[in-house]
Amino acid sequence: MINAGITRIGVCSWSLSPASPQELIKALIPLEINSVQLALWPILDNPSVWEEVFEVLQLADMKISSGMMATIGEDYSSLESIARTGGIRPDTTWEANRSHAQKIAELAARSNINLVTFHGGFIPEDYNDPERAKLLDRLGVVADIFKDQEVMLGLETGQESAQTLIEALEDLAHPNLGVNFDPANMILYGKGEPVKALGLLSQFVVQIHIKDALPTETPGTWGREVPAGQGAVDWNSFFEVANAIDPPVDFIIEREAGVDRTDDIAAAIELIKANGIT
Repeated sequence: MINAGITRIGVCSWSLSPASPQELIKALIPLEINSVQLALWPILDNPSVWEEVFEVLQLADMKISSGMMATIGEDYSSLESIARTGGIRPDTTWEANRSHAQKIAELAARSNINLVTFHGGFIPEDYNDPERAKLLDRLGVVADIFKDQEVMLGLETGQESAQTLIEALEDLAHPNLGVNFDPANMILYGKGEPVKALGLLSQFVVQIHIKDALPTETPGTWGREVPAGQGAVDWNSFFEVANAIDPPVDFIIEREAGVDRTDDIAAAIELIKANGIT
């Protein structure tokens, strides 16, 4: 049985690339943590395999810290492609994604998951861009869907600057909408220095992803994800800001690159513990 006292450190289920709930448990046990952010779309897409994940996690004494919603039609092959297809901004996938959000919210509520995070889409920095008003309206619709199910919704950072996101959140003024802060995304998308961005957004933060990256050397292209502690994030300064967030939030490790993810995640766990979080 995993130490039930460790509850603020978790890992994203998709970082472990499990093919089944049993594989997820098998990957989690060596890490000696009992908390996971669970990808929810496989449960809807492949229920014959994933429907039992809640029972399997409960039997293994694993806590679901939050859920993750992917949106339909996303293309991450380049910065240009994800700007065009990401989140709920594209008109061609909006109705399907609204229906998908309803199903995810209902699943989360049935499963006692009180927070779901997702990438909402690139928020235009130009206040007068009509695409901005459209996206904010849709974010309000999705936030209402989750509010009706009593599930908090967290926006992933990185696809816009911290200031642009703050302005959007203040304009929306939606009590059910917060921020899942990912420092590596700020670097990968070239949208600002992570520690400064966390300080600006701290009042909205409901969860933190632990991920690291190096900036691109070619403007307009992706930065490069690396193991936590080997990138451009100033972790000592980052945790000083993160530890001051009230109420305290969970620290969820996300690793989406590399061939030794278990070792990379284990190193990230030690990095978090070294900064006073258990």
